[in-house]
Formats: sequence, C-alpha cells, structure tokens
Amino acid sequence: MNFLIVIAGPTAVGKTNLCVNLALELQCEIISADSRQFYKELSIGTAKPVPEEMKGVSHHFVDFIPIEQEFSAGKFEMATLQLLPKLYQKTNLALMTGGSGLYIQAVCDGMNDIPEVDLIFRKELYEELEIHGLQPLLEELKIKDPKYYAMVDHKNPQRIIRALEVCRGAGQPYSAFRTDKKSGRNFKVIKIGLDRPREELFARIDARVDAMIAAGLVEEVRKFRDKRNFNALKTVGYKEVFGLLDGEYDEAEAIRLLKRNTRRYAKRQLTWFKKDTEFEWFHPDDFYGVLEHIRSGADRLMFGTWGC
Repeated sequence: MNFLIVIAGPTAVGKTNLCVNLALELQCEIISADSRQFYKELSIGTAKPVPEEMKGVSHHFVDFIPIEQEFSAGKFEMATLQLLPKLYQKTNLALMTGGSGLYIQAVCDGMNDIPEVDLIFRKELYEELEIHGLQPLLEELKIKDPKYYAMVDHKNPQRIIRALEVCRGAGQPYSAFRTDKKSGRNFKVIKIGLDRPREELFARIDARVDAMIAAGLVEEVRKFRDKRNFNALKTVGYKEVFGLLDGEYDEAEAIRLLKRNTRRYAKRQLTWFKKDTEFEWFHPDDFYGVLEHIRSGADRLMFGTWGC
C-alpha cells in the first residue's frame, strides 16, 4: 500500500525544517504544495528553501515554471498524479507539504475538469476590479454561484476572479466543476497540520519579513515592475513592495503592511485547514510525535503492517 503524507500549515510555521528531517528519516522525497514556490524567478518573497535547508532531499515543483505560465490547482493535481507512481517505485510513501490548501485538496480529493474559457473574461474582470474594487465582483459571485461564494475567501481577488471567469465563460457555476469525491486514488493519505501559539507564529512572521528585506526583497521585486499583472506577483510579499516602488508609502510602511498582510494570510490558511477534520495537529518541534503518528497511521491503514 502506498501513502501520501500531507504536512500543511500557515506560512512561517516551520514546515520546511520538519519535513526535511522527516524525509531523511523515512527516506522519501518531498512534493511542494506551495503555489508561490513553483516560479523560477521568485525566491526571496516566497521564502523558497535554499540548498542548505533541503539537506540533499529532492523537492519536486520548486523552481519549475516561469512566472508567465499559468498553473492551476487542476494542473498541479495532474502533475502530482503523474509524479507519484515514479516516487512509489522507490518507496511506498511520499511527503507533500505546503500552505496552498486548494492545491493539497486537489491532489487528495480530486477536482473535476475546470473548463478553459477565453482569457478576455479574466482581462475584463481585472479591469473591473481595478476600477470598482472587489465588492461588486463578490456580489456577482453570490448571485451566479452561491455555493462557492459561501466557501471562498472573500479577500482573495484571484480566487473570486477565477470563479467568475468560469461563470461568465462557461455559463455555469464554478462549483459545478469542482468535486469533493476522491477520483480513483491508489494511495492512502495521512494528514498532519502544524501550528504554533499565535504570538509565537506572529513573531516568526515578523522575523521572516525583516530577513526578506535584509536579503534584498525590494530589489527582487524591482525587476518585475513591468510584469506585475502576472498572477504570480499578485501575492503577499510582492504587491506591498510595488506600492513602495510606486511611491505610495515609505519603506517603514511597506514593512508594516508586509507583516500585517502576512499575518492575515497565515490566519486564512489556518482557517482553511482547520475545516478539514482529517488533519491531526502538532507543534512543528514535535518531530517524534509527528513521526509516530505517521507510523501508527500507516500501520492502522495497513491493518498492522508498516511497509517503509
């Protein structure tokens, strides 16, 4: 029996260190489910792990597409399902980690095929967002797809626009093309969530932002001023620096916004994962507790045989 060990949690919680040590112990490879770390050109603002942190462990889907390329949860699902059989030829488990809940859900539970629609709908929606703000788009989504409206993050314009472009282009609710049914998975999933006391997590977020600034985040973002309309750059860590470069505020305010928005992002990530009752929660420092849960979970699923 093959296993996919999912280790999820908010940004800066400490996923990388724990997962690398687990991969070394279990002799398996890591699949990144952090949608921002997919992009080759983005490193500082995505807190991409450096070789020293990876400790020789293979990390899949880090640095593998250019920022111009669109990469959806559905495409990630397909790419991961193509990769897993190759990993399972080496050992019977793989480890997937990240904070992108929709991408993790796509691999674990499957998604129906989302229809491709003319990009003109997306262009129009972003123009409307720029002129009128997010609220009118939310109201449209509430009418056209109340089911998805009830579950989507109301502060995430990318998700709202993605849903609306399908509603407009396909003439059906976006939720009609999504499913919670597992689609013929030939592996068992063990889900582990990582969390810390709120003050501890926020202190780590603040320290990470300070480290990013010191490492040259502003210069990294400066290189992409003419590409800011790409989805990859419409995320926390980049949009705040664009405001600084545009002269909307000074560096101190940019750092304040970076820290505030990253904390808010972390809270949204936790809200998403906490809705899934299959997750068992641990502090990231509890290496042996997590390891024991993986082993006992695999034993339970295999009716008493640990195959690693």
